[in-house]
Amino acid sequence: MRILIKVFIFLFLTNQTIAKENFMILKLKDGDVKIELFDDVAPKHVERIKTLANQGMYDNVVFHRVIDGFMAQTGDVKFGNSSSKDFDLNRAGIGGSNLPDLKQEFSSLPHERGTLSMARSSPPD
Repeated sequence: MRILIKVFIFLFLTNQTIAKENFMILKLKDGDVKIELFDDVAPKHVERIKTLANQGMYDNVVFHRVIDGFMAQTGDVKFGNSSSKDFDLNRAGIGGSNLPDLKQEFSSLPHERGTLSMARSSPPD
């Protein structure tokens, strides 16, 4: 548990992203993570991620949920941005951006280790 808290604090203080072309670079203290975005699979979501990243909206956004060995969730630019007046760790994960919600773009791609996905609430649209 102590390691998980340290990882959370580390990510909380260092999460910054840069979107260029169809790659996103997640800048972490221990190095960069290069993420490939598939605009042929989810074009509207890729466009949204790139728009928000290029506006700096993901800078200082915390990982609000981490399950060691399974997944980490981040991306709440409303309540999860530690440099925003709206930052609220208890609400991080339920906010969004000021842009309209997107329709679902489900695919048949498997969720293998290293896959980046968008979380959704019910109903999917």
